[in-house]
Amino acid sequence: MVRNEKGDRRERELVNRLDEAGFAVMRAPASGSATTRDLPDVLAGDGTVFYAVEAKSSAGDPIYLTGEEVEALVYFSQHFGARPKIGVRFDREDWYFFHPSDLYVTDGGNYRVKKETALDDGDTIAELKAAGESDDDGADVEGVLQAVAQGVLSVEEAAEMLT
Repeated sequence: MVRNEKGDRRERELVNRLDEAGFAVMRAPASGSATTRDLPDVLAGDGTVFYAVEAKSSAGDPIYLTGEEVEALVYFSQHFGARPKIGVRFDREDWYFFHPSDLYVTDGGNYRVKKETALDDGDTIAELKAAGESDDDGADVEGVLQAVAQGVLSVEEAAEMLT
């Protein structure tokens, strides 16, 4: 199977799963190589909480994202008013989600998610939905502060996100 076909299929699967959970959701048709703009793969919201999701899947382990992919997601999320999430799916497993600051950063500035990390520490779709229902932004504040500590966000960008 061509590499993009599997990724496209997984993104459509994620859209359907988020829709079933009660989110208004769309797959960004211009994500990837179709445009020079940096767009997330999926946008989802339920009127209370909004997510911009960069989706990655793998048959193996681990999943890597470039620093540029993560920075673009955070930048878009900040300007769109969404919470940035990295969505990962390993074969024969469900989708799991992370704030970018919760991911392991390699010495080369890339981001990594291992399967066991996803299963142990990732948020499920139900937990994303519950975050909107409880409207508890405490975890996002911590995530933004961690992103500043990691150099993903400037102090000014973090302040804008938190106000």
